[in-house]
Amino acid sequence: MTRPRSTLVSLADTPYYHCVGRCVRRAFLCGDDPVSGKNFDHRKEHIRERLAWLTDTFAIDICAYALMSNHYHLVLRIDAARAQAWTDRAVIERWRNLYTGPAFLTDYLSQKPLDPTEQARLLELVPIWRHRLADLSWFMRCLNEHIARRANAEDGCTGRFWEGRFKSQALLDEAALLVVMTYVDLNPVRAGLAASIEESAFTSGQQRLLAVAKPDRPADSPKPRLLPFAEAIRGNEDAGLPFNLQDYLDLLDTS
Repeated sequence: MTRPRSTLVSLADTPYYHCVGRCVRRAFLCGDDPVSGKNFDHRKEHIRERLAWLTDTFAIDICAYALMSNHYHLVLRIDAARAQAWTDRAVIERWRNLYTGPAFLTDYLSQKPLDPTEQARLLELVPIWRHRLADLSWFMRCLNEHIARRANAEDGCTGRFWEGRFKSQALLDEAALLVVMTYVDLNPVRAGLAASIEESAFTSGQQRLLAVAKPDRPADSPKPRLLPFAEAIRGNEDAGLPFNLQDYLDLLDTS
C-alpha cells in the first residue's frame, strides 16, 4: 500500500533522500533501445539540463546522480533554512522560473502598486511557494513532468513516460549517505556500461572528477550544481557533505 510522501519525508530526522525514477515498463526510453534500434541518449542530456535548472531554482542540492538507460538515481539534500532566508521577491522570481503565476506578479516585480485584493492574494501565495521550493515532491514533479512532456512530444504520442511516482528513501546517518552516494556513482560500472568513473557519463562521480582534473575546462552543456564537500566551504563546513572529496574519489576508485 502506498503512503503519502509527507509521511516519508521528515526534515527533523534527515535532509538527505535517495530518489529513483524508472521509465514505463522499464523500456529503454533514455538509452539504446535494442528492440527498435533507436538511441535516446540525448534525453539524458535533457534530464541533466533540467536538473541544472532546478538546482538553481529550488532550495534542494544534488549530492549524487546517475542517469541510466531506463532509470535514474538522485541523492538530494533539502535545505529548508535557505528557502526561509529568501526574500519574498526572491521566492516570486524563483517560482516564476517554473510557472507563470497570476498576472499581477509582473506589476509587483516592476515595482508597480498592487490593489488591496492583489496584495492580500500575494501574502497568501508567497508562503505556499516558499514551502514548495524546499519540497521534495515538487522538485521531482518539476523534473519528471517536464521530461515526460518533452519525450512524448518528440515521439508524437501521449501517455505515461515514467513507471509511476518516484521512489524515495531517507538516509538517516552519514554511513547511509556515503554508501548510497557510492552506489549511485558506480551504477554504470556495476551495469557493465563503463569500466571506470572517468568513463561513467551522466554521473556526479565523473562530473566531480573532471572538475578536479580539469578545473578550467569550459562546460559543454549545463551541469547540475553539486553540493560541495565540507572542506571546500571554509567557515561553514556544516553546509557541505560531511566527507573529504579526495577520500570520496579514492573510495569510488577502490570500490
